[in-house]
Amino acid sequence: MTSLQSRGERAFTMFSAAAMTLITAFAFLPFILMLMASFTDEKTLIRDGYSYFPNKMSIEAYVFLFSNASTFVRAYGVSILVTVVGTGISLAITTMLAYPMSRKDFKYHNVLAFIVFFTMLFNGGIVSSYMMWTKVFSIKDSLAALIVPNMLMNGFNVLLVRNFYKHNVPAALIESAQIDGASEIRTFYSIMLPLSVPVMATIGLFTGLAYWNDWINALYFITKPQYYGIQNLLIRLMNNIQFLKSSQASSLLGAGAADLPSTAVRMAMGIIAIVPILFVLPFLQKYLTKGVVVGAVKG
Repeated sequence: MTSLQSRGERAFTMFSAAAMTLITAFAFLPFILMLMASFTDEKTLIRDGYSYFPNKMSIEAYVFLFSNASTFVRAYGVSILVTVVGTGISLAITTMLAYPMSRKDFKYHNVLAFIVFFTMLFNGGIVSSYMMWTKVFSIKDSLAALIVPNMLMNGFNVLLVRNFYKHNVPAALIESAQIDGASEIRTFYSIMLPLSVPVMATIGLFTGLAYWNDWINALYFITKPQYYGIQNLLIRLMNNIQFLKSSQASSLLGAGAADLPSTAVRMAMGIIAIVPILFVLPFLQKYLTKGVVVGAVKG
């Protein structure tokens, strides 16, 4: 019976591995198609459509995008700075707020939970938020405008960390620290944070992706191009290309406007925007599933 069971388990493992390999391959196909389209000649792409094996290759889209390399370097620097600083501050605020919410001996832990949950249901709207950030806090045309509004703290992340602390950190550890004379700050930094690496990596990934992909804040609060991140720079370039290819601009610029690689540029823009994430994701992947499941399975 044991040998039959072990053969069945091996067969299931092999089948699961084959199935996941196939699913992974299908998941990569759109990315590969986008990559090939970005290296396809514009006229070939328009005539033949998207193909994994284009008839004519070209790097014209990337040459066009990187024609002003200093602008791209600055935009990448802004996006990286905003992502790193914003994610770090967000993790600090989220974990420090989730800690008292997870402590049943804290008198107002339910009040805090209600306030956080309320922010997930209602907000002040675009107009009132814009007036508050620009008139009261005066963060327009600054890096703070890319970090603070909307994303510095997320109610879902706070509740995720709260549930992790509440159900996966033994109360005996906190009690022993209190008996040894540790303060709440010492308990938080010496016990809670080291044990919460999986959930912190998970919400850090969520928050980092949100900061990296964000372009709304710059649309609302940024008018100076030097504060554009990579997403806003790419959107601006795409809008410029569409304008140059419009009928009115084409009549003024001649055939040169019609030859601009708009379709291939869209694909190249997607590649440029996603490449940094592809380098970071493998280092956090092992924590992702564990952090989500452990933090959300219990309420």
